[in-house]
Amino acid sequence: MFQQIIAAIVILFFVFKLIWQKKKGQVARNEFIFWIVFWIIGLAAILSLKQIDNLVAKMGFSGSGINILFYIAVIIIFHLIIKLRIRMEKQEKNITKIIREIAINNPNSENKEN
Repeated sequence: MFQQIIAAIVILFFVFKLIWQKKKGQVARNEFIFWIVFWIIGLAAILSLKQIDNLVAKMGFSGSGINILFYIAVIIIFHLIIKLRIRMEKQEKNITKIIREIAINNPNSENKEN
């Protein structure tokens, strides 16, 4: 029970930090909604850990509910890392394309500055 309270406090801290970042304009609307839903689901999972334990036992798994939540969290993290890596690669290609176009369109731009 104490661990659940600590986890809930940490989640609420992240939610308030997210709200503060949204007010400062540091977080886009869609990203804000995604993270709010993510943290609310996390809070609900932490607060209903006994029900998850019962569900896991009924499904025939030998682990506890917290183990299942941990496995799901790791899967989500890897999924987000893959999405982030794909987005970064796309941006790198776009930057390379833009720089190449600028270099082709302005071949003497270095000489003009000197």
